[in-house]
Amino acid sequence: MKAVQITGFGAPDVLRVTDVDRPAPGVGEVLVAVEATSVNGHDALLRSGAMKIVSGSRFPIGTGLDFAGVVTAVGPDVRTRTVGERVWGTVHPRAKHAVAGAAEFVVVAADRVGPMPEGLTSVEAASLVVAGATALIALRDSVKLAQGERVLIRGAAGGVGTALVSLAHALGGHVTALARSRHADVLGGLGAEDVLDYGTTAPDRIGPFDVVVDTVGTDLNAYRRRLTRGGRMTTIGLSGPAIAAIAASTVHGSRRIRAFSANPDTVLLNDVADLVATGALRPVVNGVFPLADIASAHRAFERGGVVGKQVVTV
Repeated sequence: MKAVQITGFGAPDVLRVTDVDRPAPGVGEVLVAVEATSVNGHDALLRSGAMKIVSGSRFPIGTGLDFAGVVTAVGPDVRTRTVGERVWGTVHPRAKHAVAGAAEFVVVAADRVGPMPEGLTSVEAASLVVAGATALIALRDSVKLAQGERVLIRGAAGGVGTALVSLAHALGGHVTALARSRHADVLGGLGAEDVLDYGTTAPDRIGPFDVVVDTVGTDLNAYRRRLTRGGRMTTIGLSGPAIAAIAASTVHGSRRIRAFSANPDTVLLNDVADLVATGALRPVVNGVFPLADIASAHRAFERGGVVGKQVVTV
């Protein structure tokens, strides 16, 4: 079968489509015929070598954190999934995989997949696996967004950002999106009441906000200062400076900067699917690339400046 593997740390050109043996599911595992996967920040960091403390430096390394497809085999003792079922899911983000989601087939634990939401194509589903789960954890669990609160989404045009805008609006938040001004129509359609151009809007000129959700990972303290008394902030951008800012912010009590890592299981994926069914989460796909051209999908992701996710079809 075909699988994309990282052959060395570096730019997208280190990605290679290789021929590998089709895996077989073991105890508690399922084999999924992958139809689509998306490019996530995790994938770019893994490929660049920024996560070598987790991945190690022995190649090849599989890539593709998420996937959408069809169950083609189940291992012993698996009773929750059936052959022929359309599913979405993720590989474990902290484990090294020689084959991951960017492949014709992938083996994962049965508790890391869930039924694909009805009405979505595999491309649309792949765009929402990690983005939807991350948005839900951020708003429901990390900052506990309440109806009527003012929320700033920083990096609102990205794959996670668009999911945050849509879900924050559905939860009753008054959403301000910080992105490029040319994305105002799309973000407004997702529920943003205000769209501010990040290139011309200084942090001290906006707010205050009850909640700030950051997907960028820079200038965190400047945005934390825009919180109301008792306001909450969370980030998924975990660069070195961001980690330092998070640690230093603990003295600010409820106004500290929170951080988390999305690691979806079946329960969380089912919660995301429920939100898709109600329209609270909507897929936003920017580009679709064939597996053989996954390097171009990574380049588009790193170039930025667009709305939504880069998806790779298999």
